[in-house]
Amino acid sequence: MRHHKKGRAFAREDNQRKALLRSLSRTLILRQRMETSLAKAKEIRPIIEKLITKAKSDTLATRRLLQSRLGSNDSSISKLFETAKRFEKRNGGYTRIIKLPIRKSDSSERAVIEFV
Repeated sequence: MRHHKKGRAFAREDNQRKALLRSLSRTLILRQRMETSLAKAKEIRPIIEKLITKAKSDTLATRRLLQSRLGSNDSSISKLFETAKRFEKRNGGYTRIIKLPIRKSDSSERAVIEFV
């Protein structure tokens, strides 16, 4: 039974899945736009939205919390705070997912996730 098991597994173990999502989040923050599979884009969207909402208040506690969530990459954290300044007056909905054509080789659904 799947009680209380939300989220996609991506055929990975727990620590591998967390590393994947952390890496995807860092990449999106640094590049502001990223092409990936539709399932991965849908999975990192709420993670990114919560990180930006936290980053709106620039305090030491917030910086440490975001560092624990993203890893010790200082460039991604500073870029996250710069991105959060763009969305000061916005109450959510910081990202958009645009579907791309299906890849012919393996028929996987592709998508672009970017900041609004």
